[in-house]
Order: sequence, then structure tokens, then C-alpha cells
Amino acid sequence: MAIDEDVKSAQMEDGILEVIHQRWSPRSFSDQPVTSAVLTKVFTAAGWAASSYNEQPWRFLVGRRGDTTYEKILDALVEFNQVWAKTAPVLILSTSKTVFSANGYPNPLCLHDTGAASANMSLQAAALGLQTHGMGGVDREKARKNFAIPEDFEVGAAWALGYPGDPDALPMIYREMEKAPRTRKPLREFVFTEWERPAEG
Repeated sequence: MAIDEDVKSAQMEDGILEVIHQRWSPRSFSDQPVTSAVLTKVFTAAGWAASSYNEQPWRFLVGRRGDTTYEKILDALVEFNQVWAKTAPVLILSTSKTVFSANGYPNPLCLHDTGAASANMSLQAAALGLQTHGMGGVDREKARKNFAIPEDFEVGAAWALGYPGDPDALPMIYREMEKAPRTRKPLREFVFTEWERPAEG
């Protein structure tokens, strides 16, 4: 049985973009393939993210189920993520260049900017009827070895991408998380005027 989308819809205020309301992070994916045209749109959106000095430090490794890139990304995931991520038709690994191309100076915002590109990717996917699930549970040294990633790049997160599937196909521990309502902290817990003094209004 498919997930109840109402459970996963965010409780949003008026004026918030609908695609933000729609985006969530499934662990169960359908067998519906993701076309090259759709992937092009998703990564084009990622490429339009803002970045420091327009460096665009992100690099994405993308694999489709059955190909070598997919297997290398899956191999680098921690076991907890491997169990469910193998249902996704597409796996992605984000990496970020740690120095500026123009002068070789360190770029302290590289992962921030790669995160912005990843957010664009996720929102564009949701707008097209897909979903993504980001994973911090990655063996970064194994990922680096699997892909011979240069030392001046940092391994970021892994991403599962596809069309949501049947949560009942997952083992129970994942199924309960899949069906749980989405929650977020109230603004007073992260929007301040002084440290830990909530902004008013």
C-alpha cells in the first residue's frame, strides 16, 4: 500500500512554496525508472544554486541500479542505509572541492554550497513527482577509495532518488519511520536576535 501523502505533507504557513510542502525523505522506492531527461532537470536545478565566488564546488557521482557507479555508492553506505537504499533506482554521492579553482585558497563554504545545490536537487525532484533521501551514513574513506576521489575534494552525503514506493515492503524498523508524520522545530528554537534569544515577530 502506498504511503499516505497527507501524513508526509508539511504543515505550512500561507505563502510557502508548495514544493517545500511536498518534499520528504522516503526509504521505500518504486521500480519506476528515472529517465535521463528527468535526471538532467534535477541536476540542472542543482547547478543553479548560489555559491561563494560562483565556484560551484559540487560534483555529483550518479549511478543507476545495475551499473558500477550504483554498486560503488551502495558499497560505501553504512549497513543501516544499505538495507533500504538498494530499493532506489538512482544513488548519488555528493563531493565538494575544498579549494578555490582560481587561486588554490581554502574554500570554507564548499560543503555549505554543495548543500545548497543538494537542496535545489531535492526540491526539483519533488516538483517532478520524485523524492530524495539524503544520507550522512557513508563510509567516506571507502567512497574516496571506490571512486579515486582527489584529496582536494571532500565527500559529502549520499542520496537515494526515485518515485516513492510501498512502505510495507520495508522491514518493520524502517516502516514505522516511513509512516511517521513529519515534524520540525518551531522558529523560536533557531531564529535568534541574540544567542538563544528568539527573534520576535
